[in-house]
Amino acid sequence: MKHVTKVYDENVTGVSDLNIKIEDGEFVFLVGESGSGKSTMIKLLMKEIDPDEGTILIAGKDVTHLRRRKVAELRRNMGVVFQDYRLLPKKTIYENVAFALEAIEESTKRMRRLVPNALSQVGLAHKSKFMPDEVSGGEQQRTAIARAIVNNPPLVLADEPTGNLDPKNSREIMQLFEHINSMGTTVVIATHDQAIVDEMRKRVIHLEHGVVVRDSQEGGYSDED
Repeated sequence: MKHVTKVYDENVTGVSDLNIKIEDGEFVFLVGESGSGKSTMIKLLMKEIDPDEGTILIAGKDVTHLRRRKVAELRRNMGVVFQDYRLLPKKTIYENVAFALEAIEESTKRMRRLVPNALSQVGLAHKSKFMPDEVSGGEQQRTAIARAIVNNPPLVLADEPTGNLDPKNSREIMQLFEHINSMGTTVVIATHDQAIVDEMRKRVIHLEHGVVVRDSQEGGYSDED
């Protein structure tokens, strides 16, 4: 991100003059109070919104302003995980993960290989025929992660992925992200989860009022190390 600014209606600043470089294969936490700009940054990266100023490069390509067709192509190379899971309630766990591949018109043959592999990675191979309301919140989030990684994207974005989970499930979900990162995937997570950030000691980008106030390698939630 180079000099990226996003201002919403009524002059509410989302982010202001962001200059951030995230390397291939990094694991990054975005932290800060509500309204600090974390979700805005995630939305800018996934092209849900466009910046008012500045340039966004992903994998060396300028994605600042993309046509809708190009946005679809970009999203084939990223997985996104949300706080509220966003699962389809009338589809099984397997079908929810497969839906991500159907959306990009993947072949049935590859689906039959990729979906079980993704479910195995998140420990849900035995729950593939269950409906979302038949599994726990942690398992629903695992399903969402399987959906995000089923196409082996080089980038995974997560916006408050542990916001609805208890500490035990939160820790297990973050361990999953750490495993995904260890396979070479770049992971960027916006979070309020201070305990997890302090424990994992990854790169931490701290935002306040849309501005970066700290960028620490192996940092904690609020330290200056």
